[in-house]
Amino acid sequence: MKMSTALFASLLAASATAGVHAAKKAPPPPPVYKTSFDCTRASTSVEKLICRDPQLAQMDIELNRLYQLALTDEHSVPPPKKVETDQLFWIDSRNQCGAGADARSCTVQRYAERAYQLRQGSAIARTRDPSRLSDGPVNFRCTGLNSTVAATYFHVQPAILFLKWADTSVMLSQVPGGSATLYTSADPRTNYRFWQDGNQALFQPPGAGQLSCIAESGD
Repeated sequence: MKMSTALFASLLAASATAGVHAAKKAPPPPPVYKTSFDCTRASTSVEKLICRDPQLAQMDIELNRLYQLALTDEHSVPPPKKVETDQLFWIDSRNQCGAGADARSCTVQRYAERAYQLRQGSAIARTRDPSRLSDGPVNFRCTGLNSTVAATYFHVQPAILFLKWADTSVMLSQVPGGSATLYTSADPRTNYRFWQDGNQALFQPPGAGQLSCIAESGD
């Protein structure tokens, strides 16, 4: 009788434990977003990151659109054959972000810079397709700078702004709110700030005052 009671108690305890485990269901996996490549075959850590990140997935689709357009542009600089070769090197560079401390920020930077290169080199890539997620580069003439500041925009959430001037480039993220559009550095230690209101802007590099800028006419 004692053995039967002990066995019954053991079965009750096992049943209760099983019920607790059943109640604690594993959380569902994060969604997989549409990209320019097959996420079921993603092999690198960066590819897997892009498939799970809505902002990067949008940037990937837009970049592929720009790339395909540049390949059709016989007047692109560099020419289509070189665009194709450069894209392969770019993919390798993008995938190397997985080895760094901040893979996501590095990957966003790679996409923003490549979008600037493709749009800068190809008039066809700059066509105003209503479905586009990028614009620019728009050249701003800023007081105190000898070279123009080229601004390329990624209309994702949050929006990304890539600035290029002389031998310097920086990626900024949009800050919501305010009458003017404000972009700041993803890394607060660099402290770049860019306020834009139409064709006018204020640009503040780290450790410097605000520079007044105005957009030049053109693309």
